[in-house]
Amino acid sequence: MKHLLHTIINVIFNLTSPFFLWLPFADIRRWYLRLFVKSLGKKTYIGRNVDVKEPSNISIGHHSVINKNVVLNGRGGLVIGNNVDIAQDVFIFTEQHDQNDDMHALVKKSVHIDDYVWIASRATILPGTNIGRGAVVACGSVVTKDVVPMTVVGGVPAKYMSDRKSGLKYSFNYREKYSF
Repeated sequence: MKHLLHTIINVIFNLTSPFFLWLPFADIRRWYLRLFVKSLGKKTYIGRNVDVKEPSNISIGHHSVINKNVVLNGRGGLVIGNNVDIAQDVFIFTEQHDQNDDMHALVKKSVHIDDYVWIASRATILPGTNIGRGAVVACGSVVTKDVVPMTVVGGVPAKYMSDRKSGLKYSFNYREKYSF
């Protein structure tokens, strides 16, 4: 019975999310997503056209910013911390095919993004990775391995570039009533 209910909720979400997450009203997008995700923190901003898979496996902390056109794949489990800045067109995957499996099997691995992480535009985060507190992922990077706290990584695959020198004292309160 629990599996059936979970399936029905996912069907409802998959049918309605393109409309609700497209709407130009941030408060409605936030309200809608809160109905389906495991948790959604206070003062977290959700941009337009965010593509969410398996929302019941996604937790998002307080004061975070998820910009437009981001893919949040929660199939393997996704945790996003507090004061995280995810720029537009970022892909976060928690599921991929096993390239060595004869049947092209799916492999699910969780992704954990710690507090104060900044993921720049068009970065891709692959399954099973952890991004440490205060780390920065440069534009267009592909994260294939864990990222050490307070470091800047970039490239394909993402590699260490420098250390981040910030006291991390900020708290996002991004407010956009509507956007077109």
